[in-house]
Amino acid sequence: MRFWKKDLLTLSFAILCSFGIQSFTGQYLQESFLFIAICYSLRLIFQVTQLERSLRSDNNNNNNNNNNNNNNNILNPRNSIWEEIQQHIFHADKANKKRQKKLIRIIKKFSKSTAALPDAVVVLGKKNTVDWFNNTAKVVLGLKKKDKGQYILNIIHSPEFINFIQKKEEGAVLTIPSPTQEGISLEIKITAYGKNSYLLVAHDISYLKNIERMRKDFVDNISHELRTPLTVLKGYLETLEEMDEEHPPLLAHSLQQMKKQSDRMQYLTDDLLLLANLETGKSEQNSIDIAALLKTICQESSVLNENKERIQLIRECNQPLLGNLKELHSAFSNLITNALKYSPKNSAVTVRWYKDKEHLILDVIDNGEGISRADLPKITERFYRADVKRTQETRGTGLGLSIVKHVLVRHHAQLKITSQLGKGSTFSCLFKIDP
Repeated sequence: MRFWKKDLLTLSFAILCSFGIQSFTGQYLQESFLFIAICYSLRLIFQVTQLERSLRSDNNNNNNNNNNNNNNNILNPRNSIWEEIQQHIFHADKANKKRQKKLIRIIKKFSKSTAALPDAVVVLGKKNTVDWFNNTAKVVLGLKKKDKGQYILNIIHSPEFINFIQKKEEGAVLTIPSPTQEGISLEIKITAYGKNSYLLVAHDISYLKNIERMRKDFVDNISHELRTPLTVLKGYLETLEEMDEEHPPLLAHSLQQMKKQSDRMQYLTDDLLLLANLETGKSEQNSIDIAALLKTICQESSVLNENKERIQLIRECNQPLLGNLKELHSAFSNLITNALKYSPKNSAVTVRWYKDKEHLILDVIDNGEGISRADLPKITERFYRADVKRTQETRGTGLGLSIVKHVLVRHHAQLKITSQLGKGSTFSCLFKIDP
């Protein structure tokens, strides 16, 4: 009835006007009613014609989209306007049913394909509610049918996961153990799509983790096994060098090269064992005077360098730092040694210790060869070497920056590297200031 409200009000108003005219003139009542009837009929005919054209236009569009060349959309002069409208409605309803069936097929196909994915996929709606998930998500994330519509933070209670979901940082990746499957590690990413909709993907990286652990165990075992034969070899070389007899030039040169290579192997095994300890051992932490520690490291580095005035130490902060003295000494020493080794002999190396509102910061700045953008993301990986031509004397073990990174991770700190080829590098260690 509400659809006729406007028309009834219009007719009522017209009839009242007719009675008003008749009361003043005493005539024209029948003529007024006839005029109202004709106007209302013309109005209805106009609206019905507009409706028919609209339906015909929709049917034409549907037929064009479906490449349907039938003649159902052509007006039949024998049909009344109501028959044409009924025919158009019939064809429109038929086209809608076809579209619905097609959409249902697409949705079913999509559901089957996502259900077969090896990765867990979860669709999150507004306020992080679970809208949909595939079969893998049931296995590795522990989701159940009854969890649809529930907050995912009420299902997975890991603090790291909760923080990750609340921030939703673009490109961020979280690695956590599976909440339900022991021994499975998951790499989780989240992507926004649509309005207040997110796609969470959890990838099983257990295989990669196992390979990495096997590689580390192998390297650690080799490092331990090499210590004894290296010690014996170095002992015999030192004995031969200390003998009073004068060695032939060829033998003397050979002994010198053997000693250099054995020393290099010793440094390599020492660094590997240090890395193994950093990854597995416990760290005893005490309050450390970093300004005094840096002064000691700079003095030690200056003694080993020909130009003893290369290092410029700037200490703007005396605030102590809670940490492990041996580990921090190793990390800072590696940074300063690298800066001296990979920059021109007469160029300055600046070591600056200061703080801002949130961090205690160590900057090691050199004017060396620099690091390319392609190398920066990988420079802290084990044995990674930048694509720069170096002599045997300046070539290191490839573990120094990896040691630095692991030490900083153990101290909840961050390594930031800014560099430009040919202009030098800045290595910054950022330690959070406890509130």
